[in-house]
Amino acid sequence: MKIRTLSLPCAALAMLVASGGPADAQTASARKLDAYKTEAAASVDTMAKLAQEMVDSVFSFGELGQQEFETSKYLTAILEKNGFAVKRGLSGMPTAWVATWGSGKPVIAMGSDIDGIPQASQKPGVAYHDPLIAGAPGHGEGHNSGVPLNIVAALAVKKIMEREKLPGTLMLWPGVAEELVASKAWFVRDGLFKDVDVCLFAHVGSNLTTSWGSGSGNGLVSIEYRFTGESAHAAANPWRGRSALDAVELMDMAWDKKREHLRLQQRSHYVITNGGDQPNVVPPDASVWYYFRETDYPHIKELWELGDKMAQGAALQTGTTFTSRILGTAWPQHMSKPLAEAMYANIQKVGLPSWSEADQTLAKALQKEIGAPNQNGLDTQLGKLDEPIREEDKRGGGSDDIGDISWNMPTITLRYPSNIPGLPGHNWANAISMATPIAHKGVVAGAKAQAMTALDILMRPELVKAAWDYFNTVQTKDLKYTPFIAADTPPPTWLNADTLEKYRPEMRKYYYDPAKYSTYLEQLGIVYPTVR
Repeated sequence: MKIRTLSLPCAALAMLVASGGPADAQTASARKLDAYKTEAAASVDTMAKLAQEMVDSVFSFGELGQQEFETSKYLTAILEKNGFAVKRGLSGMPTAWVATWGSGKPVIAMGSDIDGIPQASQKPGVAYHDPLIAGAPGHGEGHNSGVPLNIVAALAVKKIMEREKLPGTLMLWPGVAEELVASKAWFVRDGLFKDVDVCLFAHVGSNLTTSWGSGSGNGLVSIEYRFTGESAHAAANPWRGRSALDAVELMDMAWDKKREHLRLQQRSHYVITNGGDQPNVVPPDASVWYYFRETDYPHIKELWELGDKMAQGAALQTGTTFTSRILGTAWPQHMSKPLAEAMYANIQKVGLPSWSEADQTLAKALQKEIGAPNQNGLDTQLGKLDEPIREEDKRGGGSDDIGDISWNMPTITLRYPSNIPGLPGHNWANAISMATPIAHKGVVAGAKAQAMTALDILMRPELVKAAWDYFNTVQTKDLKYTPFIAADTPPPTWLNADTLEKYRPEMRKYYYDPAKYSTYLEQLGIVYPTVR
């Protein structure tokens, strides 16, 4: 890909003329960049209250993937108020949007996820299981914090760009339904990132770090198999029926038997989403939903094809038929080395937040509550820059559809310390810190590193070139992106609709009102921290 040469700011050009040499100009430009970074970090600090309000508000919405209506409405309103142009309904997803400000190159995409976890409703700051609403969803992953981080970082950078008249475009976007890996491949397919130079992604963690190369996680395809049979009276005429549930169960048993003979790297799991209506009716239709995870495209495709064969076998055994549909997809991730190194240099300048005694008390109490192997509380030593994991050392892991984006442009993920180490993930425990000072401090620290790295990209055209050189000559030299979804694959926008229809009326009663309460903890009347 051809990268447009970026011009130096006018002030830096003036210094070049005055000094009479490129070396002096380079030094002056570096000093100016350092000054901008210092200013951006200070600007982020002044927006700590805004960050807290956004983090707490999105936490209170607690929405699941494809149903993030309150979240998207709230965040886009803030962006529009601050001068960003917003387009909504991307790729046919009502909760998807993109917000842009500025013009010209480089185009910096800043993304993070916004969806929650089923049955993860939890009172923040309470170090034991205590749901706000039993059975309701919540932010048991911490996705309430990433877009607020990016907004604060973007506003700090925008302020400098406006004053200094720096060319470039800031582009903010949400990872819709990341827990279902059901948006980013569609964004790529439909050209959202067509003109983007680099992507700076942010994901909640328990330390401040980033990585480059191939990570420990897997890619996946998410496939639903739907079997159709024939109903009958299950007692009077069972021989007249053909059970779709029998087909589902036979497929699942076959897959479980096959696990012994699959690679150690694979991770596969399923849930029966439809098992019939009632026991005295032979189920005429039934469905099972699989995640097939592996370390690379060929092995993911192999698992998918194997699943299709088992569905065929189950249908033959039961006299049923089946159809299947893809509900989500994620390529394995590969992150940019030049961008990661630049980000980590900024991380070292920012450092970890200063945790209070209350923060550490909450963390240690929760770690003890769930029996975490490490009960030392919040990290106080900065994480290292993670390097690639060798293919032979991979043993499977989670997935994130940021992988699809990482194979289409230079990308990195910033992990910021808004959660507590040693938690199970996708669990009520992971929600406990996410509307507390721990989350607020972690977002502020992450926003500083994100803003500094965005300034690097704006001021150092050689960094953008190095990122694309790595992408073209190292990352994609022998492997090219092949999407799992087709040109006509629809996004699964119906997912989670029934759950939110059930719980949203009660959830609305707990939406955060920053006009009345300083924090969400105050609104809920929670003493921080609350421990056993």
